[in-house]
Amino acid sequence: MQVTEDAVYVSGERKSETKTEEKGVTRSEFHYGKFQRVIPLSTRIQNTNVTADYKDGILNLKLPKTEQEKNKVVKVNLE
Repeated sequence: MQVTEDAVYVSGERKSETKTEEKGVTRSEFHYGKFQRVIPLSTRIQNTNVTADYKDGILNLKLPKTEQEKNKVVKVNLE
């Protein structure tokens, strides 16, 4: 995994195997595949302070915003 100020790049490889036995016949299936994803970010982050945790097949990322983004003022129009 790589993180820049405006995107997260994730790559990995999947591997799975199934094996069944029925009436004296054994059947094995193998599935392999590499993947890559680029996730653009809507705000700039501090890419040197990113933390990641992978548990039970779930990847959790903490992406702290840059100080400029934290102090950004957004005008909201009320109707």
